[in-house]
Amino acid sequence: MSLTSTYSLFKESLRLALRSLQSSKLRTFLTLLGIIVGVTAVIAVVTIINGLDSTVASAFSAQGSTVFSVSKQPLVITSREDFIKFNKRKDVTKRDAEAIQRLCRSCWRTGMSINGTGLVKFGENRSENVSVRGLSVSMFDIENVVLQAGRVWTEQEGKSGRNTCVIGTDIIENLFPGSSAERVIGKSIKVDGLPFVIQGVSEPFGKVLGFSRDNFVYIPFETGQRLFGARDSIVIHVQVEDSNSFETAKDESRSIMRNRRKKRAGDDDDGFSIDSQDAFIGIYQNATSGIYFATIGVAAISLVVGGIVVMNIMLVSVTERTKEIGLRKAVGARRRDILMQFLIEAVAVTMVGGALGVFTGYGLAYFLSLALGFPLLISAQSGFMGVTTSFVVGLISGIYPAFTASKLSPIDAMRSD
Repeated sequence: MSLTSTYSLFKESLRLALRSLQSSKLRTFLTLLGIIVGVTAVIAVVTIINGLDSTVASAFSAQGSTVFSVSKQPLVITSREDFIKFNKRKDVTKRDAEAIQRLCRSCWRTGMSINGTGLVKFGENRSENVSVRGLSVSMFDIENVVLQAGRVWTEQEGKSGRNTCVIGTDIIENLFPGSSAERVIGKSIKVDGLPFVIQGVSEPFGKVLGFSRDNFVYIPFETGQRLFGARDSIVIHVQVEDSNSFETAKDESRSIMRNRRKKRAGDDDDGFSIDSQDAFIGIYQNATSGIYFATIGVAAISLVVGGIVVMNIMLVSVTERTKEIGLRKAVGARRRDILMQFLIEAVAVTMVGGALGVFTGYGLAYFLSLALGFPLLISAQSGFMGVTTSFVVGLISGIYPAFTASKLSPIDAMRSD
């Protein structure tokens, strides 16, 4: 068969298929529902997860692969038994940080933090469960904290334990509503009853997974030790100049800390934990991959059901149009003409459903992103996947009805009631 005749056959089959679909609008719509629901679910979830992946990766990887932390406990603890085990470890101290700074050749910057939460007040305004962190001055460079107003305390001011602080933008909104960052510089707030003078305001970090990252008060490390307790374990932060030195610096820091804890080669537990932001990203990706595959499973079931519905509707259509099929065969239509007509009809139904599912999926993702504060990242690849999947479903679902229609005898078909 020539290319021209093949195209003519396809064009005629498509015209007949579309005319048949238009003549039974309600049936066509009911046939579309299963495909629309399945494709919508996949597109919405893929779109939202893509946006979340991008935001979480940029939030937790702002420092790239150049920063890791040394602490008493790992960043993520998954069981009560592990919590009890890690809590028995020796505290990480300022002397440990000084040893790493002095002995680690691959380490570029080192910093210290001590973390807690507190009640922050200004006059009658108050903000609870605020993140209060005692930081060494170097932490502002390590964590890339940029100020929009004021300044950071000096090394001398930090060592003297002055009650000074740098705040996040949520503190301004909660305690100084309507004020600009410049206007709050020099104001005195109370953190757990102790007065602190605002010396700087950071640029906003934004939200991750709906949680604000700007509800904090940074205070000098020595002041933090006085506030939270000088004997509490601290966190050491280490930064390397480039990612090529990352693993070397981790190994050197681990060796220094193991020597300080008199660990032998056979000791499995280091007595401390070394973590990077990859730990958070890994847990997040594990969680979202579970959601993703669960949704894919539900959508697959919906598409299978939709495919079965398409097949049943097409079989009903074959039964109702038996005389039409017989008449077409009587005037010269071949088996492949009938086969192609019904295949195109099935594929057309599912592809229209897939296209509608893509648009409704994007729309659902858009409204969810507005309602829940999730980022939106539309991917043309997911849309192509939705339409392609619906094409495959239509092709598979239409094979049996189309084959059944093509086998009908023209004489028997013309005699049917």
